[in-house]
Amino acid sequence: MLPALTGKVAVLVAVLAVLCVQGCGSSRSEGEEGPEPGPSAPYRGNRGYTLPDSPFTREDTVVTATCSMGARYAGVNVQAWDPERWELRETRNFFIPVDAAFSNYPDVKDVHSPLVDLCGVSSDSPSPYAVDELEYVTPRIRALFDLAYTRMAVVFRDPDGRTTHAGYVESEGNADDFVSLSDAEGDDEQNAVMAPDGRSVWFTYITADGERRIGSRSTEGDHRLSDEGPAIGHDLPLTVTGKPPHAVQANMVHLAPDGRRLAATAPKIYGHVFPTLNSSGPLTAASGRSATLLSGCVGIVGWVGDERVLCRTPSGTFRTVNARGGRAEGAAVAVAREDDGMVAEGMVVSADGEKFITSVPPPNDRSGQLVGLGDFRVVSTSGEGAAIPVSAESLTNDTLFLEWR
Repeated sequence: MLPALTGKVAVLVAVLAVLCVQGCGSSRSEGEEGPEPGPSAPYRGNRGYTLPDSPFTREDTVVTATCSMGARYAGVNVQAWDPERWELRETRNFFIPVDAAFSNYPDVKDVHSPLVDLCGVSSDSPSPYAVDELEYVTPRIRALFDLAYTRMAVVFRDPDGRTTHAGYVESEGNADDFVSLSDAEGDDEQNAVMAPDGRSVWFTYITADGERRIGSRSTEGDHRLSDEGPAIGHDLPLTVTGKPPHAVQANMVHLAPDGRRLAATAPKIYGHVFPTLNSSGPLTAASGRSATLLSGCVGIVGWVGDERVLCRTPSGTFRTVNARGGRAEGAAVAVAREDDGMVAEGMVVSADGEKFITSVPPPNDRSGQLVGLGDFRVVSTSGEGAAIPVSAESLTNDTLFLEWR
């Protein structure tokens, strides 16, 4: 009897295994993208990283960045704020080495780097990218830093003015606390950004054969080049997300809280919301076939939960738009200067999706020159209540709001 019983048990186990594959292998809803969660599956979001406890990593913290320039000094101040009282929690400084490209000027090779956006935007040094509206600038500046704001990616320009290398600087360092990850003659590495964990710098590069690629170099070990996938040149910035990390080359990249979709745009690519890419590369026509077009969206501010995106509209108002259907939901939110109708631009959305921060440019005098300071405002994404001015002594026109945890 024992052999027969053993055979029946084996059959029963096999049947149960089949039933489990059919009915208990997933708890996700139908049509939901992304790999199954589990210890061996890649995590497309950034919540899988363990971060050190600091004012920059705690919940309900707003992070800003400002470039400081002096006769013998250039640096980036990153600050963590209490968004209720606008009290400063902590400041970190990133010293910019002399050879780092933080501006473009005549007789040298133009460098595409978000650091040029932050430090070098002027009439003599325009943005290296096609669009410099805040909805475009904010996410590419954020990509310079790791999740904990301990390292900042930079592009080094050789004295010949032509060769460029990716590297990084440590927070609270000095003039010698920087690392150029390559010093090979003839390198053409640009768009340097940091991986979420700070363990690698990613960039676009051009091979000796003229091929456009995305690469990375570890911040540890021998820093050898790892080829990560195709690029479309240096004209579009990079954003690196996920665990293990991967890059997407596009504008206005915002990862959904669950990591399974991202909001972004790219020239000639139709759509705003895309499934998170399985590999590194630019958004393509193939990506666009499964993308959702957000109605009336000219500027992507961020995600309001996993299913909705906050957009700036052509009229200058802000609308919450459904990320699956593409239709606007709720009332339009108007944020404008009453005296001259200046149009506000969006910067960051709070982690709970209930508020966002805008910047209203300063007014012009009769000659068209800017007068005084612009202002920052905290606004409800639902449009309820009055906008609250943001007032702190160290905030200036050059301050960028990078994140609201």
